[in-house]
Amino acid sequence: MISQWQLRAAFAARLSEMYGREVPAYNTLVDVSREVNEDTLRAQGADAERFGSISRVTAERHGAIRVGTPTELRHVARVFGALGMRPVGFYDLREAAASAVPVVSTAFRPVDAEELARNPFRVFTSMLTPADPRFFDAGLRSRLETFLAGRELFPAELLALADRAEAERELPDADAERFLHLAVQAFELSVEPIDKAWYEELERVSAVAADIGGVRSTHINHLTPRVLDIDELYRRMTDRGIEMIDTIQGPPGWKGPDLLLRQTSFRALAEPRALRLPDGSVTRGALRVRFGEVEARGIALTPAGRALYDRLLTLVDDEATRHPAADRTDLARTLWAAHVPATERELAARELAYFTYRVAPDRPRNGSQPPTTIGELESQGWVRAEPVVYEDFLPRSAAGIFQSNLSGEGSRNAEQEGAAYDSDWLSGAVDREVLDPFALYEHQQSLSITEAGRELGLDLDGAHH
Repeated sequence: MISQWQLRAAFAARLSEMYGREVPAYNTLVDVSREVNEDTLRAQGADAERFGSISRVTAERHGAIRVGTPTELRHVARVFGALGMRPVGFYDLREAAASAVPVVSTAFRPVDAEELARNPFRVFTSMLTPADPRFFDAGLRSRLETFLAGRELFPAELLALADRAEAERELPDADAERFLHLAVQAFELSVEPIDKAWYEELERVSAVAADIGGVRSTHINHLTPRVLDIDELYRRMTDRGIEMIDTIQGPPGWKGPDLLLRQTSFRALAEPRALRLPDGSVTRGALRVRFGEVEARGIALTPAGRALYDRLLTLVDDEATRHPAADRTDLARTLWAAHVPATERELAARELAYFTYRVAPDRPRNGSQPPTTIGELESQGWVRAEPVVYEDFLPRSAAGIFQSNLSGEGSRNAEQEGAAYDSDWLSGAVDREVLDPFALYEHQQSLSITEAGRELGLDLDGAHH
């Protein structure tokens, strides 16, 4: 029998192999990531593994896919459910983006610590919003919805196997093989000709809308390895002559703790695709939609920490507007140094980030009584704090990556009132609860505090003071 986590690991590996065949520059990205990780490990030793073992980091990938309708999203949720992946977080890229990205998203991923340690595969999944009149007028909306309703992304056999794997948490060998084959196939780039006029009509609204609604299939949009030193990776990729996007999205590289998530990518490559012309003839063309992204993960922030991060982003925007000639990264670094605690201990003391706590094997043995707050236990050496890795995404960074790889700006009619989508709507659409990332991190932290308290014979609450 093949268990859920083994299915997940096999699916991630096969997807990676398939994507590498389709987008050879992705293989270069994986190779360079591995080299950077090995060099970082040599230079930093055990410190390099503070955010996960090197074997976890090397295997780690996140994928991104895009679907068109709530039904397609529900189907995708069943496929990922088979792999032990749950929908976490709601992201509205319509609001995060400076230009037009008419999608709302969630991320499917494992949620408990053991599953994440085994294989932390996650897939950022976006759904088109044809009902939003800022992007689609009534006529285009109705043609788009008709087009989407007429396609089938996930065959019934795949969904039936997925439901079985989710219910039984495993599949026999032969069924597992069939499931993996069908699941990977569902995300392959189709060779079917694309209706050129229809694709271009959607592209005028948004290149992302065309990528989702202009074709009769879906495909993996990018796969993302994880790297321990993203600034070094950016340098090495550039040295190899691979054109990277202009920036690293997310927090700046600085001397303090790594927070949240930093991402960058190489530019979308022109891929040959067959295009059908209005007279029915087929011509060779090229579309630029798929790119190679890479990420470095840091500490998960609490709601207060996240509010600080969002406030700093706004401050950086303001400063950049006031000093157009200044280097944006330098501005960010200066603001960071002024506002963000420079140590993990202070982040914890100000309850800006999440940590798990383990009783120290070499704790004081001098007969003294342990203190009664987690902060004092940590500072006096009774417990050790481990940062909780941020497993989720940042809407502005995701939108920034989507955008920096698009050729046109797209269009948005700001006069119109946007269609309302939120986390509850999404839960209804996928027919399973969309989990709150903060609640998951909070739970992980408080579980570890209770456990440490039990070992030390203390009744601890989560407060630091």
